[in-house]
Amino acid sequence: MIFSSKKLVLPDPKDALPGRDTAMVIINKHYVLGNPIAPPFPDNMELALFGLGCFWGAERKFWQHPKVFSTAVGYSGGYTPNPTYEEVCTGLTGHNEVVRVVYDPSLIEFQELLELFWQSHNPTQGMGQGNDKGTQYRSGIYTYNQEQMDEAIRSKGHYQQRLAESGFGQISTEILPAEEFYYAEDYHQQYLAKEPQGYCGIGGLGVAFD
Repeated sequence: MIFSSKKLVLPDPKDALPGRDTAMVIINKHYVLGNPIAPPFPDNMELALFGLGCFWGAERKFWQHPKVFSTAVGYSGGYTPNPTYEEVCTGLTGHNEVVRVVYDPSLIEFQELLELFWQSHNPTQGMGQGNDKGTQYRSGIYTYNQEQMDEAIRSKGHYQQRLAESGFGQISTEILPAEEFYYAEDYHQQYLAKEPQGYCGIGGLGVAFD
């Protein structure tokens, strides 16, 4: 992605950019699915939050799933409130580029989203994904409850075994409780639907989860 950060170490919180109190202005309608990308969502919906490299291609992986209600891209896991894209790209906010997935658990289970996550990127790359280098491209699963946390940890162990059998190294994915989700600028939302020839650096290792 443009403005690719070369910073490979998270900043100390005291060195993070100050940010702002004003939230990003977005259009609350998914460009592809037509559903809202911001609350309130229908009562039966749950949230999932993933980081797997450049969020343009990462988001497309999830909105293409026929049972996903909505997706949005943003920033999370850092220190700076309401950051801009340019600020995140400096590596001085601590944030990761993330995709928030809204889903109905009666139609699709969290486990299925985890499988899509693992198979859609290289989770062994540390602070980067493909040719994108920097802390904002790290692999991460950010959980909203203990059940998601437990499932994420189990799935990591299972996929580590599958990767080892195929000759790949250790998974570097961080698994943490979800923190504040800050919406990215509107032009980033569903970017690859608006710009079909746009950059996508997302690619898996070709190792099936099962």
